[in-house]
Amino acid sequence: MSRLVSNHLEYDENKLYTRLLAQFEVLGMTESIKAITFARKKHAGAIREGSGQAYIVHPLQMASIAIAMGLKDDNLIAVIILHDIIEDTETSLSDLPVNDQVKHGVNLMTTKQLNGESKSQTKVRYFMELKDDKNAIICKALDRFVNLATMAGEFSTEKIKKNVIETDQLLLPILREAKDLYPELTPTLYLLRVMIRSINETLANAYGVELKGEQLYGGNATYVNEYQT
Repeated sequence: MSRLVSNHLEYDENKLYTRLLAQFEVLGMTESIKAITFARKKHAGAIREGSGQAYIVHPLQMASIAIAMGLKDDNLIAVIILHDIIEDTETSLSDLPVNDQVKHGVNLMTTKQLNGESKSQTKVRYFMELKDDKNAIICKALDRFVNLATMAGEFSTEKIKKNVIETDQLLLPILREAKDLYPELTPTLYLLRVMIRSINETLANAYGVELKGEQLYGGNATYVNEYQT
């Protein structure tokens, strides 16, 4: 499935795709089947920053982790596979060959800066809106977990610090709040928070970032990230 190349794991795109597609077919996950076929076509030829691997490997990794955690909801997995499709390819929401619930989750995963918004205001709104959909919340958590776990040695120091601060001030508080909105997901959200917080604290110590104890900046306060670009 993978091999160590230049200090990071290189995953076999074809094996990941084939294994996941077979699982989807066995489980009758029709939305995920449509999503994985569409995503592979749209991401074809794209390379992921840092790792140098085919971009499609990233969402396929996330889907594999979700399934390994016992998360086999068809709509959730489809959102995971398509989560970067609008931002990173010439694809609109209406182009997606999936149901409206999946489209809603993908739309929430897509960052959109509104007129008059600062980048920090956009980030706060983006994370707050994730609470509207449990699939988007889980998807974002898995996305951040994979990103944090692989960015050391692959991304610039400033980009790593930016993500550590954002995780501490925005994502972790949202995951904590989400357990009250979706109590059926409490065990999953707890596990994801522990996984993400552990990596985030390790990176914070390694790169000299002061954490705020998962303080969510919003309302009358301002989310401040000096490394925001």
